[in-house]
Amino acid sequence: MGLFSSDIKTFDDLFIHQLQDVYYAEHQILKALPKLIAKATSPDLKQAFEAHVAETETQVARLEQVFALHDEKPKAVTCPAIDGIIKETNEVAGEIADKAVLDAALIAAAQAVEHYEITRYGTLISWARQLGREDSAAILKLTLDEEYATDDKLTAMAESRINPKAEQVTA
Repeated sequence: MGLFSSDIKTFDDLFIHQLQDVYYAEHQILKALPKLIAKATSPDLKQAFEAHVAETETQVARLEQVFALHDEKPKAVTCPAIDGIIKETNEVAGEIADKAVLDAALIAAAQAVEHYEITRYGTLISWARQLGREDSAAILKLTLDEEYATDDKLTAMAESRINPKAEQVTA
């Protein structure tokens, strides 16, 4: 079922489709994180990615709660956006030889993922409220808050340590 599929007939169908999209995205992120951990050279960055694995697992469990609240079985639909972000991350990471510059690129890639998730969760919360599903909105809001916090941590790490090191690299 694509975003403009005839399978989406109601606003509730649209909500469920978006839920399936982000469910897929979270699973793809879980698959991608070990690669980011392996590539990161900054101990702080490695630790941040490792912590995000557990956080993402909790977020998947929350999505499964929301599916249950809607009497839906958890199901993923392919999300070309997250696939593209992950593909771009892998391509860029493969092209950077200097470890300091690589860490800066990995943070940028991780933030692209966070920003995508922030967009999706914000939309889902708004739609859940419109549908009168404050129960779902409250669960999704927990994840949205975590996504913002992760983005803020990555920004602080980039600006205070990672980017200054990368800037000092000369050709």
